[in-house]
Amino acid sequence: MPFETLHRAVHSSVSAHASAYTAASDAIWDHPEINFHEDFAAGTLRSLLEENGFSITEPLGDLPNAFRAEYGSGRPVIAFLGEFDALSAMSQRAGCAVKSPEKAGAPGHGCGHNLLGVGALGAAIALRDLIAAGEVSGTVVYMGCPAEETGSAKAFLARDGYFNGLDAILTWHPWDYTGIWPGGSLANVKMIFRFSGQAAHAAGSPHLGRSALDALELMNVGVQFLREHVPEDTRIHYAITDAGGLAPNVVQAHAEAVYLVRSPRLEDLADIKQRVIDCARGAAIMTGTKMEMEFVKGCSNVLPNTALEEMLIDCAKAVGVPQYSPEELALAQSLHDSLESPETTLERISRFCDSHTRAEVLAHQGEAMYAFVAPHCPTDTPLFSVSTDVGDASWCAPTSQISAAAWAADTPAHSWQAVAIGKSSIAHKAMTFAAEVLGLCGARLMADAPALARAGDEFAQRTQNRPYLCPIGPDVRPKL
Repeated sequence: MPFETLHRAVHSSVSAHASAYTAASDAIWDHPEINFHEDFAAGTLRSLLEENGFSITEPLGDLPNAFRAEYGSGRPVIAFLGEFDALSAMSQRAGCAVKSPEKAGAPGHGCGHNLLGVGALGAAIALRDLIAAGEVSGTVVYMGCPAEETGSAKAFLARDGYFNGLDAILTWHPWDYTGIWPGGSLANVKMIFRFSGQAAHAAGSPHLGRSALDALELMNVGVQFLREHVPEDTRIHYAITDAGGLAPNVVQAHAEAVYLVRSPRLEDLADIKQRVIDCARGAAIMTGTKMEMEFVKGCSNVLPNTALEEMLIDCAKAVGVPQYSPEELALAQSLHDSLESPETTLERISRFCDSHTRAEVLAHQGEAMYAFVAPHCPTDTPLFSVSTDVGDASWCAPTSQISAAAWAADTPAHSWQAVAIGKSSIAHKAMTFAAEVLGLCGARLMADAPALARAGDEFAQRTQNRPYLCPIGPDVRPKL
């Protein structure tokens, strides 16, 4: 089928359902849920999929709110990834350009997953409509993926084989620009370290005490020195979650910290993880305490696929970025003016471009909304030092994702500004744009066997046909 015909069919499907998608996205924004507790969001998405003829399998393994929706038969099997979890303590009033929580301490959609899950669903339904009309053939799959922010659900799904048998995986993410998110991501592991010692009076009998807090502090010092001797693109973060109590005259018998270790390379991550554990073991030996380590979760780095990236960019250009009204631009400008950002997104993107393309990108500096498709500049260097469990899916099948401008220029993820714009018409336009781009790319993959084969060949080359090795061990269960 000609590309233009596929485009018209996908556009027609997304347009026909646009009001339902907006309502679903806004409802999920209104009911922010975190880390495997996304009952309302998952239920909303499943209902839309069932209404459109998808069969639902859920739950997947022991992951609450993980599900698979499927329509069609045979190959190719094209999957779309949907996320729908919120972030803790990110509540913010919609459309408000000053920090103003709706409910202090409550969750909020600071990463736009209310848009992400519904946009990917729109793409799946568009492809379903083409299959039903006999325009293309194959199977479309929507993977409902909870707990991206803190649970790495896709890593558990990948480990347990739920991404096996897919020919291509497509997804998107709300961001402040439209284009490919190049260069992969950082793999990570999350671990809890608990120290137990012996309480004693800190003045009367300190010699009888064994301080768990001393052990924790020594571990932190050891890791601080370790940072000097790991690759410079490594990230090691921690939070002390139990300091042993509030009384300074008691030797603390318990202490706890959570560590998150990141690296763009899985092989480096495994080594650094072990060295952090060794710091904890050494601290316990030095203080005469006991150390227990609980592995919480991990995720792999994203494996880029240039063939799919080029196809997504072609589709984005064909669809055309949304245009904005004066009122929309005024909202974007007010949110942009509230930011304190030392480096713009365009400066980051331009690092990977040649001189001509760099000038093209930087010409948009100062705009309230980045209303253009950023040039595709392939690289294996991560654009942003962040992690995503999309990485684990990308080691199971050819995978690519595109970003769409749902936020004001230079808005960082996990910010109140991202929450504030999440129910606006700007956000809705980004969501339906992404649905159309992903749906069109999925349709092309079903209709163009050589293009799908190129993506598969690149995947085989990048993995060197090595089997996927999940950073989460076989006995680790999701922390609910």
